[in-house]
Amino acid sequence: MSTIARNQWYVAAYGREVGRELFSRTICEEPILFWRTEAGEAVAMSDRCVHRRYPLSEAPSRLDGDKVVCGYHGFTYGSDGGCVFVPGQARVPRTARLRSYQVVEQDSFVWVWIADPQNPQQGDPARIPRAPWMDSPDYTVVSGMEPIDCNYGLLVDNLMDLSHETYLHGGYIGTPEVAETPITTEIDEDRNVIYVSRHMDDAECPPFYSKSTGIEGRITRWQDIEYTPPCLYLLHSRIAPIGAPLPGDDGSDPHAFHSEIVYAITPSTENSTLDFWAVARDFAVGDDAVTTFLAENNRTVVMQDVVALNILQKALDTEKDGYQELSINIDAGGLGARRILKKLVDAPQAVTATAATVG
Repeated sequence: MSTIARNQWYVAAYGREVGRELFSRTICEEPILFWRTEAGEAVAMSDRCVHRRYPLSEAPSRLDGDKVVCGYHGFTYGSDGGCVFVPGQARVPRTARLRSYQVVEQDSFVWVWIADPQNPQQGDPARIPRAPWMDSPDYTVVSGMEPIDCNYGLLVDNLMDLSHETYLHGGYIGTPEVAETPITTEIDEDRNVIYVSRHMDDAECPPFYSKSTGIEGRITRWQDIEYTPPCLYLLHSRIAPIGAPLPGDDGSDPHAFHSEIVYAITPSTENSTLDFWAVARDFAVGDDAVTTFLAENNRTVVMQDVVALNILQKALDTEKDGYQELSINIDAGGLGARRILKKLVDAPQAVTATAATVG
């Protein structure tokens, strides 16, 4: 039984990845071809020729203006997926059409709508959750993508419970206080959003932040998670020296350093995941050294997760049916996420709530 929710928007790529070269990525078990028209519009269609299923992303397939020419037998497709030429005959078969996909570019991401084949629906762009820091001039962003050989639910579990930072990411972002501090969890069943907060009043400043902010000594550290299943995870991180004023009633917070950590969690197949990660910061915005440091260190942290989740998936694959997990208080957010994901998988036609908007 599939664990992948359909009739949903997923991040397929960063906008910078899609250009005038044919580019393929498997999203929710579907091989999808991406490219840009000469006018700059991102296009998504099936990456399999209707004739003999040759991958259109593979050479010698090519773009001819705004048409895709299959490198195997020359079947040619327009930007809407319709075939406009077949070899050896004038008539193009009526069924010679590639599946096309809705695409929306927003907040530096290329989102694609994955319909449920049993009950396909049109995607509503208003349901795409926001990550406006990704292309805001007030923030500097580092980002990347790592594939993981695990079910996407394992990455959701990982990100919803940040106590693992203490043990898996020590020396980078983990300190003892992360695991020691209780969390608060709120699950908005109407909007399908999970919130998990951990506020540390007196914590060690990990190297990830001490070396990027210049803070010496202990800090106030807030971690506020906002996850909109199935794809977008936000971690609002606030770092301030102990004794610094709290945010004002109007939301201003000039005495703290803010990082918006963004993850787009996209299932590629049942047991492989695309982990799009980004860190947007409102401090040292023009400092190239800080940018390089955060890019390298955050990728190291991401790769520590990748290694651990690859190991975990292999271990789970060998478990006997009926094995039992043990869950505790820190798992409340992850368990809530599992419940909502299952709801989306079981009843994709019933999901009409507007996704969370962060501004």
